[in-house]
This record gives sequence, C-alpha cells and structure tokens, in this order.
Amino acid sequence: MDVMKLDHDSVLKELERITSKAAEVQDNILRGILERNKDTEYLSKYMNGSKDVLEFKRAVPIITYKDIYPYIQRIANGEDSSLITGHSITEILCSSGTSAGEPKLMPTIPEDLDRRTFLYNLIIPIVNKYITGLDKGKAMYLNFVKAETSTPCGLPIRAVLTSYYKSKHFQCRPYDPFNDLTSPIQTILCEDSNQSMYCQLLAGLIHRHKVMRLGAVFASAFLRAISYLEKKWSQLCEDIRTGSLNPMITDPGCQMAMSCLLMSPNPELASEIEEICGRSSWKGILCQLWPKAKFIEAVVTGSMAQYIPALEFFSQGKIPLVCPMYASSETYFGVNVEPLSKPSDVVFTLLPNMCYFEFIPLGKNGTLSFDLDDDEQVPCDKVVDLVNVKLGRYYELVVTTFAGLYRYRIGDVLQVAGFYNEAPQFRFICRRNVVLSIDLDKTNEEDLHRSITLAKKKLGSNAFLAEYTSYADTSSVPGHYVLFWEIQGHLEPKLMEECCVAVEEELDYIYRQCRTKERSIGALEIRVVKPGTFEKLMDLIISQGGSFNQYKTPRCVKSNSATFKLLNGHVMASFFSPRDPTWVP
Repeated sequence: MDVMKLDHDSVLKELERITSKAAEVQDNILRGILERNKDTEYLSKYMNGSKDVLEFKRAVPIITYKDIYPYIQRIANGEDSSLITGHSITEILCSSGTSAGEPKLMPTIPEDLDRRTFLYNLIIPIVNKYITGLDKGKAMYLNFVKAETSTPCGLPIRAVLTSYYKSKHFQCRPYDPFNDLTSPIQTILCEDSNQSMYCQLLAGLIHRHKVMRLGAVFASAFLRAISYLEKKWSQLCEDIRTGSLNPMITDPGCQMAMSCLLMSPNPELASEIEEICGRSSWKGILCQLWPKAKFIEAVVTGSMAQYIPALEFFSQGKIPLVCPMYASSETYFGVNVEPLSKPSDVVFTLLPNMCYFEFIPLGKNGTLSFDLDDDEQVPCDKVVDLVNVKLGRYYELVVTTFAGLYRYRIGDVLQVAGFYNEAPQFRFICRRNVVLSIDLDKTNEEDLHRSITLAKKKLGSNAFLAEYTSYADTSSVPGHYVLFWEIQGHLEPKLMEECCVAVEEELDYIYRQCRTKERSIGALEIRVVKPGTFEKLMDLIISQGGSFNQYKTPRCVKSNSATFKLLNGHVMASFFSPRDPTWVP
C-alpha cells in the first residue's frame, strides 16, 4: 500500500477495515514481526528461532527501557541491526525526556515512516466529516525540527517529528488542498527555532484571510507561539508593510522562502494586524487575526490539559480544540475519531496495524492489580491482548514493534472508554513514572493535575494559573511537596494559602494520613515564580537537546537539576498550607 497516494475515501475505508478485523490484524502483525525477527540475537535468546505466537507470549519477558538499552547501545556503536530486528535500522529516534525524566534512544526502520504517515493521513479525512470547507483555504500549523546528532557509528539521532519532516513522506507528499500549509518547507526545516518561529508566524499573518485551521503538535508549543507573537508583532508588521524581511533572519532557506511571500509592500495588511495586536486585551486574538479559522489542532490531553483555559481565552471559546492523535517516539498508537469532543472527553481508537499491543491490568490508582515484589518482572500470563480489554478498566500499555522492541512497557496509564468496531478506545490518564513521594505516599501525574485543577479555582477572577511543576523536597525532615506556580494577575496571600489547602484535600488517603496522623510529610508549599519563568524553562530544556515539537513541561523536577535551579532562582513568593488536610481513620 502506497500511503503517500491514499485519498480520503481510501484511508477511511482502510480505517474501517482494520478496526473491524482488529483481532485478525493484530495476529498478522505479531506473526509478521516474529517471521522477520525470529533470528535476531534478542528473540533467539528466548525462542531459539521459533516464530510461534504462543511461545512468544510464554517465553519473552515484559521489559522496560533499561532492559533493551544495552542492545540499542551496541547498535549505536556499530554492531549489526540483527541484534534486535531483521530490518536495517536507519536512524535512532530520541524521545523528549520531559515525561520520563531523561531522553530515550529508540530504533526505527524505514517502513515505520509508512505507519506514521498512514496515521497522519487519517486526521483531516476524519475531521472533514465534521468540519467542511477545509480545502478552501490554508493551515497555519507550526512545525519545527531540531538539530540532529549521530551515534558513534554514524546513525543519525533525530526527534521523531524531525525524522518525519526530513523524509520524502513529508517533503515529497502530493499536493493536498486539505493540507495546504502557510509555512514554506524551508522555514519548517530551519534548525534555529527562533528564526523558524518568526518566519512561520509571518507567513501565517500574510495568509491571515485564508487560514482555515490553526495548530501545533502540543498545546504548549502553540501557546509559546502566541507569546512569541506578543513580543514580535510590531516587527512582523514592519516586514509586511515594507515587503522586506527582518535582518535577524539569516538562515538562507528562510530568506529565500520568505522573499517569495514578501514580494511587495502591503501597508493595508500591516495596519489591520497592528490594530488587532495593539488592543489592550488579547482575549479572542485568534478569532480576530485569523477570522476563518475553524479549529485549533493540538494535543490537549494528559499534562497538556493545563493549557486549555489559556487556549480558550485567546480564542474566546469560539474555536473548537481538536486533539487528533496519540503517539510516542517508540511507535504511533491511535487517532481521535470524534474530533469535536470536549478535551475532557477525548478518547483514542488504537490502530491495530501500528504494532502489536498488550496491556497490563491496573487498579484505578494506577498500581498493578496483582501482587509483585519490587525485583520481580510482570508475569507473562497477566497481560491481555488488544481485543480482550474490558470497558472501564485501567491498563498500562505494552508494545511489540518491527523495529526491535518486544513487550516493551510504554509507561502510559489508559482507561478503556469504548470500542470503534472491534478496536478499543482509550482515555489517556497519566504516565506511571511521574510521581511525588516522601514516605508511603505515591502521587501520580493524574492525581497531581486533578488536585491543582480544583485548587486553582480558589485564585478568583483576578488571576489564573499559567503553568506549574513540582518536586519532593527532602532537604529537611519531614519532607514536603513543593509546587512551582506561574500566575498571571493579582496575587492574594490568603487565596494562595487556600490553594495549598485545596491541593492537599484532593490528594489521596495515604498522603493525608502521612500528613495528619503520621506527621511524616510536612505542609505543602506553593512557590510562585516570576512571569516568563516557564518560557525560560522551555528554552533551557530545548537548549540541552530537547525538541520544540515534543516539549512538555516536566510535571516533576529533581532538586539537583538545572531545571530546579532555574525555577528556584525565579521564586517571588512562597506559601504554605496553614492546616492539616482532612483525614478520617
């Protein structure tokens, strides 16, 4: 199947086919992986060359990154791809590191790009069923690449989206009126994110009356673009007025691409944009700058849900938020077949042709639903297949890929929310490995986000929480939770203390017991940082090799890290919970 040539009808028919035969497709995927990879060093160790599915499920262990990393490292140092896969590994993908604490290196093979492209090609045909006319204009979708490095043996190390944007699947794709981007490809491929952002926003403003949709991969990146626009709109307008590019743009590709868009001065357009951007409030700015925009496309689930209020402020709640897909550096997972659902209701239909999926049953709190010692592996007989998950239950995602990951724990906690034909639909809950812990308490990302979402309502109408992260302060006894909050608006000390109390009241029974009865955890602290601190944090992480596209604010930081030092160096006020949370034995 040539995924680059599939039209909308064909790709939707394929979606129906694979989800209607999910069990059969999954069985064929696993058999295909074992057929091609049975002679690898990794699988041979467990299966002695067998390609039997039952033997795979009996003998191959369920693993985490530390188990497969030595093999990836050997390939990076020059050993053959056959250590883990029967295909040639052509590049190594680097995860963002903002979810799991440090970047991971993931093997990838050429046909992985076909699978990713198939998923990308599904997004607009699905949206087009609900929002018409998208072929009558352009998409201001902000894409970015990051500079690549290489392994000791010369394999390129790239972010997953950089890999896609540099591939023929993106650069040589046929023209599609539904995916006509405002950004010239040279501006996307510019590795200087500052110059790339400037030029892509400039292109989006030049085409402002043609833009039908807005977006970026993550909500955080799109809001960063709005923040950048607030600082640079005057310079962008000057470029449009004079028909000449700001001299700060030195990238040859950007210069050449933008010269084609700035062929003549356009003072009328510049004045329109100046009048809008010069207003005292930017509430609804997106509707005003791009009046034909029908939706904003970005990931707004999980930790990205924090940005929904800001997006609604800038769109005045008039532009729907569409969360289109669920993916990672390891493999891509699924799509949202109901794109106009509320962000809180978004579920993803897992595509059974992406990889082989298995699931570890969990309790509602994200812990394993069976007993396991710390040094024990998850028993093979505890996992369930894609089509055997149960409605309403919680699971941790496990994948097996053609590129050499076998029964690999992704670390994501999902809840089964329904079914699309035979394929289950999942709600993303949180990452299992993002937790705060002082004593017996274990606070995961979902619990933290829920507590803060409820607590921030105490701020009142004159302030709102723009961003947050946390860390467990164990420098004194007892240790305590610290939340770094960036707040826009008026700060009232009494309300901040009420926020501290509200967070603690929403944390789980064990936390409140340790706080109130055991006294093994101290009062929760909120440290308010100066405006713009989290932008500096983003700049820091990107400067250390992070990807602009993949950036997610870390919801936990370590006390000895550069991120912690930056945050702590910008604290302008500190507040503690004035009382113990409620706890009843």
